Amino acid sequence: MLPNFDRTEMPRALQHLQARTQPDSSATLPRRRFLKVTAASGFALGAFPLLSSAQGATPAATGLKPFEQPSAFVQIAPSGEVTVTINRLEFGQGVQTGLPMILAEELDADWRLVRSRNGSGDAAYLDPLFGIHLTGGSHSIKNSYTQYRELGARARAMLLSAAAARWNVDVGMLRTQTGAVLGPDGRKAGYGELAEAAMALPVPEKVTLKNPKDFRIIGKATTRLDARARSSGRQAFGIDMRLPGQLTAVVARPPVFGARLASVDDSAARAIPGVKAVLRIPVDRGGEGVAVLADGYWPAKQGRDALKLQWDSAKVEKVDSERLLAQYRELAGQPGPRALNADMAPLATAPLKLDAEFVFPYLAHAPMEPLNCTVQLSDGRAELWVGTQSPGLDAAAAAAMLGLKPEHVTMHVQTAGGGFGRRFVGSSDYVVEACAIAKAARSAGLSTPVRTLWSREDDIKGGYYRPMHLHRAHIGFDERGNVLAWDHVIVGQSILAGTVFEQFQVKDGVDASATEGMQKPYDVPMRLTVHHPKVNVPVLWWRSVGSTHTAYVMETLLDDIARATKQDPVAYRMRLFGDKHPRHRAALQLAVDKSGYGQKQLSAGRAWGVAVHESFDSVVAYVVEASVQDGKPVLHRVTSGVHCNLAVNPRSVEAQVQGAALMGLSMCLPGAAITLKDGIVEQSNFGDFVVPRITDMPHFAVHIVPSAEPPTGMGEPGLPPLAPAFANAIARLTGKPLRELPFKLA
Repeated sequence: MLPNFDRTEMPRALQHLQARTQPDSSATLPRRRFLKVTAASGFALGAFPLLSSAQGATPAATGLKPFEQPSAFVQIAPSGEVTVTINRLEFGQGVQTGLPMILAEELDADWRLVRSRNGSGDAAYLDPLFGIHLTGGSHSIKNSYTQYRELGARARAMLLSAAAARWNVDVGMLRTQTGAVLGPDGRKAGYGELAEAAMALPVPEKVTLKNPKDFRIIGKATTRLDARARSSGRQAFGIDMRLPGQLTAVVARPPVFGARLASVDDSAARAIPGVKAVLRIPVDRGGEGVAVLADGYWPAKQGRDALKLQWDSAKVEKVDSERLLAQYRELAGQPGPRALNADMAPLATAPLKLDAEFVFPYLAHAPMEPLNCTVQLSDGRAELWVGTQSPGLDAAAAAAMLGLKPEHVTMHVQTAGGGFGRRFVGSSDYVVEACAIAKAARSAGLSTPVRTLWSREDDIKGGYYRPMHLHRAHIGFDERGNVLAWDHVIVGQSILAGTVFEQFQVKDGVDASATEGMQKPYDVPMRLTVHHPKVNVPVLWWRSVGSTHTAYVMETLLDDIARATKQDPVAYRMRLFGDKHPRHRAALQLAVDKSGYGQKQLSAGRAWGVAVHESFDSVVAYVVEASVQDGKPVLHRVTSGVHCNLAVNPRSVEAQVQGAALMGLSMCLPGAAITLKDGIVEQSNFGDFVVPRITDMPHFAVHIVPSAEPPTGMGEPGLPPLAPAFANAIARLTGKPLRELPFKLA
């Protein structure tokens, strides 16, 4: 069944099949009722300008900034239903539940009546620490934890004041409990009764927050608020956008990044029924493309398939993966910028030495929902519907493309079906492209909304990959495994160059995201040289960013040293941690204890693998069981120890660790690489770009170290240690370390 899918998007044969097997879905799938709020709601969303024009806006009279005002985040209906607006993109990580849990805790709301909805590009919804609209870096819960607690506490204080005024009593005589204010003599008023009066009161600047020991919502394993919508197919995503008169656009993009059109024959495309226009447009990296606009996706795709295009790629670099690797190897032997510069003299006299080279390919994000953006233009204004991780940046980029003032661009943030970093791009490539199409369509006389939709093939071939990297290490150590000198080189493109983060995260020629995860927490004497070549392949952060490769290098090399000195890998790591890294020790010990490592006998042909890594301020340790079957590595069991401080929703933490680990497993599977030949990406769909299937998922157990400290990030930290733990198990079976991802055993 495809209950949320417009039949005009499908081939006619499938349209007829669906029509015979189910009723019209438009009558059976109404909008989610919990997003509907009445005009009588006590708290209404504030109207704030777009981030790009509001960064210097004057704070409210109370001295509070827009993101500190409850009116932008809390709506309480007369029924008592509480709707919490989230300031992040929900794309699977669970913030539509986690953030409402935080606010509802301090509000003393009745959790059964709590709902959530998406925010927008308004200034209220920027990250309170970074000052920009941002979903990424595992910062959602971490950066908004105190913010949402204070929002809930302020709203609660206003409700108490409203009740005190109604009953003419001192506010100190009142208390709250599960969505109601309780007063003397048994008096009680629900939040819905008080909301309108509370909204008119001043917003308190300072509030007292709960002691964590009194939490009744935070820290409890909670089913996600959107679970029913997602499991029933009723969840709406950006790809599902429908507006009156809307057209769908698909784009023929150059096969080589930055290539331009030499000739266009669109006569056959224009003859396809349903095709309304064929437009020549600019695309990312200075290239050109052709957009086909039609009544639905299927005729637009048919129209694109009918195009006869000749491309001019003479002036752009044609990257070849094999040649690029050779260039990286040559570059690794040359002097370069240094991120660390320890003395390497002991390397020459070290009693034991280890030399290693690691190769990591380009990787595609491949979210289940391909990229899309819907644009509606009117005189002097634009509205965009898009699942974006950075609505403020995208709004500014859209305004620049359309020739509008930023405040005349309205962003409607849509729930997204995954992203892993692909929906936060410094160039705003897919948003700018959608705006260019809408602008060209309007110039051609089509004053209708246009939804630009990428296919799976477009998504995988369309660029912005995790960069290809080469690592080279020369390590000297003694018989006890003490590292005396570690000379290390990293070669790979910078993902921060040209972005808003370059000015403070690229220093002395070194992109900090490429080196994160190196050396620490082991504090080994390291000289770290970094080369960032410029390559005609667009690159971007990929879930867990630099730790996707640095964790693998550090954790497999440490295992190599432990094996060479005949030490248990867990005991070796614990000795290196010493007393300086209690969170690492706690996470690893928890995984060890729960897995039975060292206590139980594994089945014949299986081996233990261990890895632990900190990223985004959270520590994840894995103890895995793996084997080699018919020449292929198989992961059987994963036990994790997680230290993320306070787990707001342990159920979401568990889901995030499992999902991240599965994505980490994807790096190991043959066929998971993105490769280029003569400038063209060779992979196009899941037939030749491998992702894990359900049969690849091991038995998985997640255990969380108890803590009351403020939460740290959890969207990404579960990914980095999975691949090295798996590799370490395979190396113990075969005696050969795995130096390349995906795994190659032969």
